[in-house]
Amino acid sequence: MNRIDPIDLALLDGFQRDLPLESHPFARIATGLGLTETEVIDRLSRLQAAGRIARVGGTVRPNTAGASTLAALAVPEDRIDEVAAIVGAEAGVNHSYQRENDWNLWFVATAPDAEALAAMLARIETASGLPLLDLRLVRPFNIDLGFPLRGDRVAMPGKRGVETAVLRADDKPLLDALCRGLDLTPRPYATLALRLGRDEIAILSRIGVLLAAGILTRLGVIVRHRALGFTSNAMVVWDVPEAATLAAGQALAALPGVTLAYERRPVAGVWPYRLYCMIHARSRAAAEEVLATARALPALQGVDHRILFSTRCFKQSGARLSEAA
Repeated sequence: MNRIDPIDLALLDGFQRDLPLESHPFARIATGLGLTETEVIDRLSRLQAAGRIARVGGTVRPNTAGASTLAALAVPEDRIDEVAAIVGAEAGVNHSYQRENDWNLWFVATAPDAEALAAMLARIETASGLPLLDLRLVRPFNIDLGFPLRGDRVAMPGKRGVETAVLRADDKPLLDALCRGLDLTPRPYATLALRLGRDEIAILSRIGVLLAAGILTRLGVIVRHRALGFTSNAMVVWDVPEAATLAAGQALAALPGVTLAYERRPVAGVWPYRLYCMIHARSRAAAEEVLATARALPALQGVDHRILFSTRCFKQSGARLSEAA
């Protein structure tokens, strides 16, 4: 586990979701850990400075408050750093990885709306001089990456329903701020409310509504898995017939060790894969053990697939739902 302090580990493992929705959330966390509020804040600040956590904040369900996609480029090896810099320079790119495949540079892009997303992808294509795979989400089976950091592998929570009808015009600045991260202060919601020109109690109430509606998929400590020892992470893509995707996706999402599962739109003649899953593991052997179990699922037996281990992380941040830098 990359030699992490046991109390730090308990803090990270226990609060990847369900950050207390009260005026002093870190004081409530401290009570459960036998610490003081100041000690919790100091530990989180140190872990963030060390790159072990990305932020304390929220994750937003894709394509609810904004528009997002997974994209890929086939980059010559001698240009990978150059093109990764072009991709990473876009504020809307929140994840960017090199993976073991001819399509070797993968990134997630999020924008306030579909028009802004299309413009971002066009800028990347133009600046890189390379064609881009735009792999839009069709259906999520499991999009909650807050898996346990210790103990045995477990099945992740299944797909939750989403109520987009609850969204209001003033939710986007709030969601964007939560994706950027709360300030590590005794009253982070009050600080956020002041920044947004709103009331702390109203902010707490609204976050609760957005969590209950599935717009916010998680509120808590967002960890950086590679920095915590999960260095063998594979995206596996499956060429499943469209009619079989629902059953295969549900089976895959329920498998212990599979940390994400979703369906994406294939690209005819170029990229036939429509079912995706992620496996986060501490070793390649452990990842391949999970994959072997997945291959044995009745819905996936004999299905053509590709394994794309990530080799470098260029960027990891929260989604951007506004144009502000």
